[in-house]
Amino acid sequence: MLEHTSGRGLISPTEILGARKPPWLKVKAPGGPGYLRLKRLLDDQNLHTICEEAHCPNIGECWEQLTATFLILGDICTRNCGFCAVTHGKPTGLDLAEPERVARAVRKLGLAHAVITSVNRDDQADGGASVFAQVIRRVRELSRGCSVEVLIPDFRGDEAALRTVVEAAPDVLNHNTETVPRLYRDARPGSRYERSLELFARARRMAAELVTKSGIILGLGEERAELLQTMADLREVNCDILTLGQYLRPSQQHLPIMKYYTPGEFGELKAIGEGMGFKHVEAGPLVRSSYHARGQAGEVIRKRGNGEGNAPDSKG
Repeated sequence: MLEHTSGRGLISPTEILGARKPPWLKVKAPGGPGYLRLKRLLDDQNLHTICEEAHCPNIGECWEQLTATFLILGDICTRNCGFCAVTHGKPTGLDLAEPERVARAVRKLGLAHAVITSVNRDDQADGGASVFAQVIRRVRELSRGCSVEVLIPDFRGDEAALRTVVEAAPDVLNHNTETVPRLYRDARPGSRYERSLELFARARRMAAELVTKSGIILGLGEERAELLQTMADLREVNCDILTLGQYLRPSQQHLPIMKYYTPGEFGELKAIGEGMGFKHVEAGPLVRSSYHARGQAGEVIRKRGNGEGNAPDSKG
């Protein structure tokens, strides 16, 4: 192995040689009628999506089905994660009309399940939690049959900010762990692994029946034992849903890809996660936090209705 010149870790020989992506990572270029309709609506309403900002490989498939993850609190992040394509820097002030525009877009699209995420806003006293709460409530007012999933930042460990979101009663509370603790310094500067785990523990104490969810991206250099321990840690704080997907390098300035996981390896990890007691594991090379989100939420809610509790399973 050779040192990566950016100082952000090791780079594999295949990365140096510029190896092509494996065939299972190829996707169809977007551009169907559903995709174009959604893009026009987002442009007209001056709304952002994480699908665009983070260069999601599933944008063509999801937008064609009129599903998207709304990005609130602007499009400039106050943190600079080594894997993320979202622009970082000094953001502008909050857009107070944003919750209304998001809710109207959800209604116009006729969504049954809306997913809302944000950039980190460490410049705000509550990290933007109050805006999350406003969006949740306004979506519910305009689209009464629509379930709401929020993918939130860690709010720098502010318990009051987390409570603001939880008390708005989202159907799913998602917070991505992203990687194993050893890689946090390079991959997630400004974030803390223990803080992410505590977020789930606190949320469960605040609302025992809340569906919780987290995601991990693979290929940053994690060892198998580290990955399995991170999955076990998430079960210890009663995380219900886990997503596992392949890291895809947005640019040469981002962390290198240390490994391409095969579809078979993702299948194996899915089985391990289910054995640990996760209510649902979505695992695959192109899986992202919001991929098939509606189906994930529905499955877990059905399991809750059948009397399956939150206690961690002893297996795994």
